[in-house]
Parts: sequence; structure tokens; C-alpha cells
Amino acid sequence: MKNSVQKEHELSRRRFMSGTACASLGTTGMVNTLAHLRMMNAAVASGGGPFTDYKALVVLFLFGGNDSYNTLIPSSNHPERQNYVDGRGILAHGDDPSNEGPVNGNNAAGNILRINYPSAANQQYGLHPELSGMRTMFNNGELAFLSNVGTLAEPVANRTEYLSGSKILPVQLFSHSNQQEQWQSSIPDKPFTSGWGGRMADLLNASYGSGDVSMSVTLSGVNSFQVGTSGDVVQYGVGVNGATSLAGFGTNYANALINTSGTFLDPNNYTNNDAGRRLRALESTMEHTLTMTGENLHEVGFESVLKRARQNEAFIGDAIATANAQLNFETLFSGYGATTGTANQLKMIAKLIAGRECLGNSRQIFFCSMGGFDNHRNMLPDHNQRMRELDPAVSAFNDAMKQIGAYNDVLLVSPSDFARTLTPNGNDPNSSGSDHAWGTNAFLSGGPVNGGQVYGQFPSLLTGDNAPLDAGSARGRFIPQTATDQFNALIAKWFGVSDNDMSTILPNLDRFDDPFTHPDLDMIDYTV
Repeated sequence: MKNSVQKEHELSRRRFMSGTACASLGTTGMVNTLAHLRMMNAAVASGGGPFTDYKALVVLFLFGGNDSYNTLIPSSNHPERQNYVDGRGILAHGDDPSNEGPVNGNNAAGNILRINYPSAANQQYGLHPELSGMRTMFNNGELAFLSNVGTLAEPVANRTEYLSGSKILPVQLFSHSNQQEQWQSSIPDKPFTSGWGGRMADLLNASYGSGDVSMSVTLSGVNSFQVGTSGDVVQYGVGVNGATSLAGFGTNYANALINTSGTFLDPNNYTNNDAGRRLRALESTMEHTLTMTGENLHEVGFESVLKRARQNEAFIGDAIATANAQLNFETLFSGYGATTGTANQLKMIAKLIAGRECLGNSRQIFFCSMGGFDNHRNMLPDHNQRMRELDPAVSAFNDAMKQIGAYNDVLLVSPSDFARTLTPNGNDPNSSGSDHAWGTNAFLSGGPVNGGQVYGQFPSLLTGDNAPLDAGSARGRFIPQTATDQFNALIAKWFGVSDNDMSTILPNLDRFDDPFTHPDLDMIDYTV
């Protein structure tokens, strides 16, 4: 006779299987395929396979729709400069190489920071005036941009095809929540069921994720990207100060555990007060329950979750202690002026990478985020502030990876919902903003990146009826020429997904040109 836990598991599985579908693969096919692939990978790993290296993927999602055409900007000797100036109007950044530097004043557009783009002189770009650190990274070959990338269900060549109604388009194309989900699922023509990061973790976990903490770690709460199909790999949330401890015992159990050295709370030495006695009783109950085959399976399950949480705290604590023994992360990040919430997320990720041996996984997926990009008003001052926050955080993280010897093992990518419309929504530079658009310019950084390049196809910035890529408006909603599937496939291959397994992670990929042979997408060095 089946117990209640088994029955609930089967019921949940039936609900999941009957209620979802995944593009060209049915859910049943995807789950079964992942199960078989995991078993094969586990067999290879147990036989002494080649999976001994470490790689970490860091996704920094810019929520709200980054104004990416004021992030990567054509300079005066770029053929799209005049279209940029005409379309952006009061939101345009200037191009005066003699007056480069940070924005002066809250509402000043400022002048772009020219970057050393290595091709012909008429293909020049600049970065937002506040991105001086990222300009240095670009010029040093440590950062690159992928231009005009976005969610696509199938290729859309131009405005005419878009308006014809003959093409399958992403669901709720200009909606924040839908486009955020679709970037993270990489299946834009079906209801959400799982994220491509979660599917990748499901596939690779048996070979790469045999550690004590989940392969999928989030610094930004529950997200769509790390949702898997099997439940084998669940998102593990970590705060900017480390693992979140149980409430009622003081910060990191300071009221319940004895401090033996001034810095170390002994997990086996309880304080002689109410907090210490309660924690000792709770942990004693957990140990007692988990050694029994009790009738109350819900109680056993609850206690198991508590014990895992306490164990994970210990692993995270060990990783942070190991990291702090290698490098003073506080000094490094504060030296860049990286003291914001975004910087603190990346700082904690840097510490967990530094202490990676304590976590035990040879692959790790981190998710963090930055908000505040939905700038329908006050675009210039608000976007200036976002860039002022982003630049030191990314720069400090990049430096930290070098100093802990993990630079070639870590890839940071930074997608966003979509770009903003090229044209402003008002006439006052002090208060106007822009609205939801489509194709965006994303950046990626780290040792595996073939940096110092702008990949993909920078679009024509013409707007209106004569514009080849303006999607059904005169606002500058540019049709992406590179699909998220292609971008994600390049990342997945670097992370360890084989060509044969790629369609399991990205079932729509075969609708697009092969990204691995595409001349404009050679952005990752797989030999590093």
C-alpha cells in the first residue's frame, strides 16, 4: 500500500505532465530525455569521466527593460549615428572625444565613452558616460556586447514579415512579465513550464553537481530561469550576507551559539539561555525524528527540510570563511565604489566561487538581478543612476575573479526584458522617458569571452514605414536578428551541454541559423 508521500508525488507528477507542453518536445519527452541523459552522464562520471574542471555561470538580469541603445551607442563615425540622433532626440548622448567622462548633473545626457572597436573606422561605438570601468574591460578584451538579441519563436527578417501576420511571435511581446519569463525559459511561444538554466542543471547535475549545495543558487529570490522539470535540482536562496538562518536565534545564531574565538560560532556549543536551549532542543528533535520510520510522514519531511537548511548554512559558511581567507572582498569592492545592492549580490557570488571546493559542485549556476530600468519617465537621470550602480559592481566582480584565480572559469551574462523605444515619449529632457521595445544589446564578460567586440548585427536605427526593422510602429521597436536561443546555446555549450543534448535544453534552437558556425556569433572561447 502506497504511503501519502508517494501518492502526493504521483499526483503532482500527473498534474505537471497533463498541464504543460514544451514547444517541439512534449513535456513527457523532455522529462524522459533528461532522465536518460542524466543516467548516461552519471555513468560517465562514475567511470572517471572528464568532468573535473570548474565552471560558473552568473546571470545578472536587468529587470524593467534596460535602455540598451543608450548603453551601447553609435559614435559620430558610425553609419547609424545620424539615425540614432534623429530617433533619440532629447534622450541622445553626445559624441565629443575631448569631453568624455561621467555625466555632470542629474539630467545631463553627457558624452559617450569611445571604445577601441577593432574594425574599420566607420564602425565605431561608445558606451554610456557612466560605464568607464566596463569600457576598460571592453578595451582589455574582457567584455563584449551582443547586439539586437531578443525573444523569437522563429526568425522574423524585417518589418514586412512582422506586419504580414505570417510569423509566430512571442506571446505578449511587449509585456514585462512575459518577456522576462521568455528570456529565462527560451520557449517564447508556449506557456511557462521551466527555465533553460533549470533544464541545464537537471541534465548536468549527475555529472557536475554532486556537491552538498544545489547547483542552482539564487541571490535574487525565486526566479524562472532556474526552474527545472524534474525537481532534482532546486533553487537555493542565499542572501548578501550568506545563508539565511532560522529566525528567533539572533543574526547567524549569535544569541544561541557560543563565540569561541571572537569570530567563530561553535555549532556544537550552545549558549546557556532561552535561545540556546531552544536551538539545542530543535536540533535534537530533528536528529531523533530522522532516525525513525514514523507514521507521520509530514513531520519527517518537515524535519528533513529543517536539517538540510542547517546543513546548507554550514556549507555556505565554510565557503565564505574559505573565501575571506583568500581575499578581502570588502576592501576590493569598496575600492571600486561598489557598495550597492547589486554589488553586494555579486560580492557574495564572488565569495561562493572563491570557496567553491566547500560546495562541491564542478558546475554552478548563479542568478542575481538589478531593477529600476522601467524608465517611462525621467529616463536620463534614472538611467544614469542605474549605469552608475552597474559599472563598479561588474568591474569589481571581474577583478575579484582574477584575484581568486577563477577568471577563466566564470562567465557573466546580463540580459534584460527588452530594450526601450528609440524615440522618447515626450519633449522635456528633464522628465521624458521611453517605452517597451524588443531587440536589445546584452553584454557578457569574463575569461571565456572573446572580448573587445560587438557581436550580432547592430540594427538600422531608422524608424517608421521605411525602417527595415521597426516592428509595427514609428517608435524604434527593433526586430531582433539574433534569438535568445542562439545566445543561450553558446553559453550552454561552454557550460558542458553537448551538441547532441542541445535540443533538450533549447527545443526551438533548430528554427534558427546554427550559432556555432555563425560568423557574427564567435563570442566565446571554448578552449579556455
